[in-house]
Amino acid sequence: MANGERKQDRRTLYTINTIKDSFLKLIQKMPFSKITVTNLCQAADTSRSTFYLHFESINDVLNAVLDDAIMAASPADLATDAMGIDYLKDKESLIPTCQRVGANSKYRQLLLDPDLSEYIVGRIMVHERDRVIPLIQQKTRLSKKDAETLFLYNLHGSFAVNRANRFQKNEAWNHDVQLLNSFTLNGYNALKSK
Repeated sequence: MANGERKQDRRTLYTINTIKDSFLKLIQKMPFSKITVTNLCQAADTSRSTFYLHFESINDVLNAVLDDAIMAASPADLATDAMGIDYLKDKESLIPTCQRVGANSKYRQLLLDPDLSEYIVGRIMVHERDRVIPLIQQKTRLSKKDAETLFLYNLHGSFAVNRANRFQKNEAWNHDVQLLNSFTLNGYNALKSK
């Protein structure tokens, strides 16, 4: 029975991954608002009943894809010293999640969909809040409420700047990231010294 269960789990995982991969291929061709369950089932070569066995809706697939992207991009901690661009090139896990997710061409078009910006930022917020807010508190000695305000500001700002750069790592992006990180670090240091 254990072998049968393992086979079923592998098949289930394969089907779920096929649907998610097909979703990512569709998002390369059309905006999220145009993707239907029918489109997705055709692209994944699966039936509607199989789709609904694993997902409740297109939004459910979107959440699963975003969760995969965010979890793959989550760092162990936040940088504690100066974050120049050379430092970040060696330690990319220390840059904000949206930058790390957008660096993967698999997810970039999803992040560029204008209808999804707020939704994606909200999803990143849910994943990162419990990890980042205590780190901001530690760096600044601020209350949890104030640290959350900085977290929201940094996340929205970082997403907007990266979206403006189309999540492409080039000289303009390097400049902007260095500027943002310097601004944030100096702000943390100023708050901590109060």
